[in-house]
This record gives sequence, structure tokens and C-alpha cells, in this order.
Amino acid sequence: MDNLTHSLVGAVLGQAGLKTKTGLAMPALIIGANLPDIDAACFFWMEGTEHLGFRRGITHGPPAMVLLPLVLAGLLWGFDRWQAKRGKRPAGRLPVSFKWLFLLSFIGCLTHPALDWMNVYGIRLLEPFSSQWFYGDALFIIDVWLWALLIGAWWWSARKEKRGGNWMRPARIAIAMGLAYIGVNWLWTQTVYAGANGPYTLGPYEKVIVSPTPISFWDREVLFKRPGRVWEGGIYTPGSLAEVAPLSEANCSLPDLVVERRNDTQLDAFLFWSRAPFAERFEDGSVILRDARFYDPRARDRFSVALPDVECEELPSR
Repeated sequence: MDNLTHSLVGAVLGQAGLKTKTGLAMPALIIGANLPDIDAACFFWMEGTEHLGFRRGITHGPPAMVLLPLVLAGLLWGFDRWQAKRGKRPAGRLPVSFKWLFLLSFIGCLTHPALDWMNVYGIRLLEPFSSQWFYGDALFIIDVWLWALLIGAWWWSARKEKRGGNWMRPARIAIAMGLAYIGVNWLWTQTVYAGANGPYTLGPYEKVIVSPTPISFWDREVLFKRPGRVWEGGIYTPGSLAEVAPLSEANCSLPDLVVERRNDTQLDAFLFWSRAPFAERFEDGSVILRDARFYDPRARDRFSVALPDVECEELPSR
């Protein structure tokens, strides 16, 4: 998910009462909720699509869920002591407990892979023990309805806190509603998956991917792949599936890229990450490798890699 969602989850957990456990609890929760994305630093040394094979891996796995909170708790505890020595520690700050800083940082960090699992991008939850990708396919990567719920709950809770009311209740209600919203979306996705080869499709298909849409959370983009054919897609709304059409008319058969992959780190990273790879050949003879989940006909460089020395034959669209 996006970092605003991660931050809001940490903030609402704090407003639900966890911020009363220790001084610097809110930084522990909010920073902890974003900390696994420290792997974004890879953009400083990786080029092209190499980041696709690195991100959502080692910093999102079990060892990181222990080590990252430990580091964060140590930094916050040290920051509190540094302020105290300089006489700049805020008088209203609660006493700082390293135990609670670690626990809250741990809780914040755990929310991060839990949310990242919810979309179609994928996450390697077991790194470094396994490089398997996991996909929840339940939420779009930026969910405006979650934004609205979390922002509203945080504002309502903070307002009640200033007025001396029961400020924890709005946040707790929002957490329950958010979990219910995520659960319903996940169940709806599974329902669409279950019917993917049913009466409303042209199945059977060798592969199906159900993807949430940006605004209308009740809709799903359904991607289909038949043997020897191009990827097709349509929008499923409750009760009907829009006409299935090829994603691209320029698809060509995906060649054997074993040798090319050994000599091209960007291609290797792309294929390691890609869940729905397909090749697209243009009139000038160039070939671009793409992923059906993030296909954008207007862009030839985002979530794609060029194959300058590869030839491929056109695939039938129907």
C-alpha cells in the first residue's frame, strides 16, 4: 500500500489507546508502520527494473520484523535520553519504556506487510527463507475509501481528546470497520476467482488474475490467459462481466529467455517479479516485455523491459 495509508494506520492505532503506553509511542507506531519500505533506498544503486526483484522482500520478511523494531526502539530511546541530557525533553512527554517502544514498533512494522499483501503487486513474506510471492488481490494499492475512514477517525479522535471526551472510541470503531472492509473485499475477490471459469466467462483459462479497481471497490478487473493466446481483460461488476478484450493487439509469443536472463540483470529482475509476463512487438520491430497487471499502452518504460535482440511471432487474439 502507499505510505499515507501505512502512516494513517499507525496514527489510528495510537489514537486507539496505544500511545498511552510510553513516551514517543506515536513515532514508534507511525515510523514502524513505514519502516519496511526502507528498501526503497535501492533506487540509489539499482537501475531500470532491477528494483522490481528487490523490493517487498528482505525488509518485509520475518527477521526484519524483529530487527527493524529493535533498531527503531533503540533510536527513539536514545533520542529521548539525548533530549533529557540537553534539557530539551518536553515536560508533557510520558516516561519512555524501551520494552513498550519495541512492542509498538513491532506492531507498526507488522501492519506493513499485512497491508502490502492485500494488493496485486505481491510481497515475499518469508524472505530470506523463501522467495515465494504472495498476493491478496483485495485492495488497490491506493484505496481512497481507507484514506477517508482513517483520516476521519484520526480527526474525530483528536478532536474528542482536546475536548476531554472518549477519544479512543472513534479510532477503535475505525479499526473494526477497516478490518471488516478489508475482509469483505478479500471475500469478494475470492468469489470472483471462484467464478472465473464459470458461466460468465469464455473459459477455460490457464491463468486468471483478479485485480481491484482504483475507486469503485465493488468492481474487479479480471485478466484472462488462454493457452497460446494473448492476455485478455474485462471489468466485473456484481452480476455482469464487461466484454472481454485483448489487452494489446501487438502481442507475440514469449520466447525462451533463459540465456538472455543470465546476461541481463534487468530482465532477470523483471521475470522474477512478473506474475503475468507477455511480449509486445511494435511496427518498428522492437519488442517490449510487460506485465498484464500494470499494462499501460502509453508507456514503454514503466513495469517493462526492452528486448532489443529478441524476435517473437504474433499470437492469435481470439
